Amino acid sequence: MSKVAIIGVGQSSFVRGYPGSIRELAFEAYTEAMNDAELSNEQIGATIVCSAPEYDKQRSPAGVIAEYCGLNPQPTFYTESLCCSSTTGLRLAHAMVSGGMHESVMVLGFQKMSEITSAESQERMGRGADIQWESPFGTMMPAYYAMFAQGYLSQYGASEEDLALIRVKAATYGQLNERAVYRKPVELAQCLSADPVASPLKVFDCCANADGSSCIIVAGEDKVKQWGIKQPVWIKGIGSASAPVNLALRESFSSFAAATEAGRQAYAMAGIGPRDIDVAEVHDCFTIAEMLAYEDLGFAPRGGGPELIRAKQTYKDGSIPVNVDGGLLSKGHPIGATGGSQIRTIVLQLRGKAGDIQVKNPEFGLVHNMGGVGIYGNVVILGS
Repeated sequence: MSKVAIIGVGQSSFVRGYPGSIRELAFEAYTEAMNDAELSNEQIGATIVCSAPEYDKQRSPAGVIAEYCGLNPQPTFYTESLCCSSTTGLRLAHAMVSGGMHESVMVLGFQKMSEITSAESQERMGRGADIQWESPFGTMMPAYYAMFAQGYLSQYGASEEDLALIRVKAATYGQLNERAVYRKPVELAQCLSADPVASPLKVFDCCANADGSSCIIVAGEDKVKQWGIKQPVWIKGIGSASAPVNLALRESFSSFAAATEAGRQAYAMAGIGPRDIDVAEVHDCFTIAEMLAYEDLGFAPRGGGPELIRAKQTYKDGSIPVNVDGGLLSKGHPIGATGGSQIRTIVLQLRGKAGDIQVKNPEFGLVHNMGGVGIYGNVVILGS
């Protein structure tokens, strides 16, 4: 299997209500990634477009977006795995390039969640779970994650304040991210006194819907050399796994098995372990999701996540910086674009171009991107 590098990244600003069309939204990330890689359209072998289709009014958006970006007649197709659609797209792109089918592939993720109302959005999120046995009872994402929060706090004696500390950290760095929806500080007392959403989760424990796009361009080692790419970032490991949709079949409510397995695969492929990771982006759709990720990825032992955040070890200058771009909690969560945004952050870190959030001399970065209530899990390890 030949080596595959990320040679271009792009992202739109994440906003609550994008005024243009989905093709215009996707074009923003496409343009930044193409300028970053310094390529022309003829050098893109294929395009994988990623989103969650239940939010889109446009059926089969891959064709519309490829046309608008001038990417015809190269092949384009669509992939979806809920909130981790764009890292699933990256996994497919890696396979297509390492297997020799294409010399380069673009992964273009987008979501315009403001196309529908908040009530409609909650209904569609609920249908991301089992529509025969769960959704008819009115399930929604905050309630699902609240079940995991209840399970975790009960099993390990952690507190709601431990979860709130994660939100305070996200706001600390979200202020520095010009692409984030929320750029204001959040105090611990605010988090703890906020209105409940689904106990024990309160308003500040939950990320917000957003509109946004992201773009990743990958290429094989030969093209990296031929095109004179100055700062390629190599895909060292990439793991993917799944777990039962039906929560009655889950063995644990204090971890996500798909994340643990995807992490195991990625570490094995990269030939490194959790202690080698210098900076990480994890899927913090809710504060409890980041806490679970600490342990599922091996950054802390089971039950050790609270101590990690209490000691600020996941801050920029800590032992394992996590979500120092503000995470989903500050950036917002445009479903199909989220994973690509996480990849962009780590690529900039490894290039030493992350600005105010730059960690010191990173060698390896990790992205953890989940779909639904831990149904799908992708973990990507990148190296300079």
